[in-house]
Amino acid sequence: MALDSGNGDDFSVGSFFSIKTTLGDEFQAQVITFDRPSNILVLQEGSKPGPRRNIRLLKANYIKEFSFLGHGEDPLDLKNCYLDLNTLRAREELAIRQAEIEAERIGVGVTSEAQSIFDALSKTLPVRWDKTVIVVMNEVRVSSPYLPESVSGGTPAANERVKKVLELERKRLQVRGGGGQ
Repeated sequence: MALDSGNGDDFSVGSFFSIKTTLGDEFQAQVITFDRPSNILVLQEGSKPGPRRNIRLLKANYIKEFSFLGHGEDPLDLKNCYLDLNTLRAREELAIRQAEIEAERIGVGVTSEAQSIFDALSKTLPVRWDKTVIVVMNEVRVSSPYLPESVSGGTPAANERVKKVLELERKRLQVRGGGGQ
């Protein structure tokens, strides 16, 4: 049964469908709502209600085939909805912390080459930015132009290790970039 995109009545709230998309996905879902102006379906995947639900937004013209499986209760009925606010807050806090950690790894006012060097160092050593200076192991500092001669501080062994990683990364960048410095 192919989709008649002009007929949104097929998608009444609470209806269960088996859906095949033009992209090859196959799934079963319940209609939460259908927005006619945008031609977008909001679907709740699976048929088992519970505290965790997968919601999918699908442009109706991406539906290749569908078959009606039956009609269920209104999926947005407040008596059947359950939100665990503590779990949601914990997930939010974790996402914020992760975003802050990732943001700290991005240098501000540095070249893409400097960021590549930072990323290479971070694979094997603890690093952080101090403005435009890369701080390795909280003791070795690598300043612009991020050459082995730009390394200062730290123990001689730590200093040498950072210089070696810098040299290898600069060679890799030259090969990838086709040459020059």
